Amino acid sequence: MTVGRLRPHAVTKPPLVLIVVQNLPLPGDRRVWLECQALRDAGHRVAAITPKGKNDPRYELHEGVHLYKYAPPRPTSGFVSYVWEFVYCWLATLRLVMTVMRRHGRPAVLQACNPPDTFWLLGLLLRPLGTRFVFDQHDLCPEVYESRFGRRGAPYRALLALERATYRSAHQVIATNESYKSVATRRGRLPESRVTVVRTGPDTSVLRRREPRPALLRGRDYLVHFHGVMGPQDGVDIVLEAIREFVLLGRADTFFNVMGTGDEYPRLRKLVTEFDIEDFIFMPGRVSDDDLFDSMSTAVVGLCPDPPGPLNDVSTMNKTMEYMAFELPALAFDLKETRVSAGESAEYVEPATPQAYAATLAKLIDDPSRRGEMARLGVQRAREQLDWRTQRPAYLSVYSGLIGPGRKGSRSA
Repeated sequence: MTVGRLRPHAVTKPPLVLIVVQNLPLPGDRRVWLECQALRDAGHRVAAITPKGKNDPRYELHEGVHLYKYAPPRPTSGFVSYVWEFVYCWLATLRLVMTVMRRHGRPAVLQACNPPDTFWLLGLLLRPLGTRFVFDQHDLCPEVYESRFGRRGAPYRALLALERATYRSAHQVIATNESYKSVATRRGRLPESRVTVVRTGPDTSVLRRREPRPALLRGRDYLVHFHGVMGPQDGVDIVLEAIREFVLLGRADTFFNVMGTGDEYPRLRKLVTEFDIEDFIFMPGRVSDDDLFDSMSTAVVGLCPDPPGPLNDVSTMNKTMEYMAFELPALAFDLKETRVSAGESAEYVEPATPQAYAATLAKLIDDPSRRGEMARLGVQRAREQLDWRTQRPAYLSVYSGLIGPGRKGSRSA
């Protein structure tokens, strides 16, 4: 009897998920990084393509996730320059998609996080290879344009067309809230079975209050905090106007940390001087997580100045939930999805003016019992209802439906 040579079982690698994000470098985008970690922990191989942050390498294996990065374009202003930014980033991303495929093989799923709504073309290019396309919708790009430029017209209609193409190309759509899901089913004409709501819940095991740092008060009695993107639709100019109005009320007892950066940062920095509020504000641009967490742990109120509008009314503001996780009462305008997130842990300002914002802030600072109750309600809601662990199963269900469960314990390249 001839005994044949035993052949070892072929070792198959877990499915590869490739995530594309243009808005922020990873791991700085908290939502996308939590998604990467969830997929990794479920046993999938995970690679991501993002712009580079300052001093970032072009490639790194970071906590089990392969990060491929390209040099970001220069900051832009005006519609034509925004179009160029999208073209540049799309081509840079395509080049890195080819790199990922050479090194790791065909992705089972391509997940594109918007803005912009242009990565559906990558999904179409990979579809003949069997790659599924998931659209993780972070913004409504037509409404972003309308909010930034104050008009609609041909660019708005073009963005609607790109959004429709993205919806139709996607095997599954992930929406950040019920309002965005409604847009996908109504404007995108998708069946509910193809849209899953995954809220951007805070990871409250990491985002939690520390010991306050009295030095951050700069000799004042109170610290008020803001952090976030500084674009035309984000209302940071309202913060600066409200600080001026607050000071004109005779309040010299409060200092303001205004942290973050964006297209509007240079103009906003000039407004600080124009409003003569230099002695009341620290505006350092983007800061480390440690500095951010120290500021939120020392502050008594967190500012959510996003003004009412077609985008902000239906968008979930990440900073609102981060304030809640840090037991920080929020001061916001009355927006639909902000109420859904914050409930009674926020004070809602009407009318939506800097004067009303400043007056309401003064009343809130002077009412410590009210602030304490808002903080209690906020952190309870953040930990029990909004925490990422409550959203993670919905997110992973999208992938189990497309490619099956991952292989826990496996992190092969």
